[in-house]
Amino acid sequence: MAAEGGQCAVAMDAEPRVLGAIGAELAPPGRRRERALIREAQRGSEEALEELFRRHWRSAHRAAYLVVHDGAAAEDIAQEAFIAAIRALERFDRRRPFGPWLHRIVVNRSIDWSRARKARRELAGEAAEQFEPVADEVDLAGLADSDRIVAALRSLGPEQRAVVVLRYLLDYTPGEIADLLELPRGTVNSRLRRGLDALAQRLPREEAE
Repeated sequence: MAAEGGQCAVAMDAEPRVLGAIGAELAPPGRRRERALIREAQRGSEEALEELFRRHWRSAHRAAYLVVHDGAAAEDIAQEAFIAAIRALERFDRRRPFGPWLHRIVVNRSIDWSRARKARRELAGEAAEQFEPVADEVDLAGLADSDRIVAALRSLGPEQRAVVVLRYLLDYTPGEIADLLELPRGTVNSRLRRGLDALAQRLPREEAE
């Protein structure tokens, strides 16, 4: 199953001004149709697998990119997450939505990849983690001030980026994020607050330049 232009960008008091432009572009697929697709895919339908892929690729790749900030790695992570999901599909309860299950795999793999990259750079003696912009590999259409927001997200650690992406790009509640990442609710809230505070401090400075 090949990605077609694997593409892949985000917000308490600072929330409306900082990241309000990134919210509600991802509507969940029709649940009845999705359940039918999962049932057909569990029975071995390649067409059903392809449609599930088309429905969820964009948000999976975008979520991976916003955590790892590497276009090639994000595409690999999103595709590996789909493969892992397909391999486990027989055990999947189709009464549950497919998207959150997939996003959990994507985000956890993205966090692991980011931690491994940081460890490699520390072993190589680099003083700080650097991110190379790859905006030409990423679909940011429709996101206001996307370059500034993506640049600001790079200043966050991967754990903070993950919860911000899940909350304000994929529209999960803090409770749902806690369940997805198997974290205490207080940890999720703390990471969201620290991430938003850091973004709120960074973006006004960029606006003034």
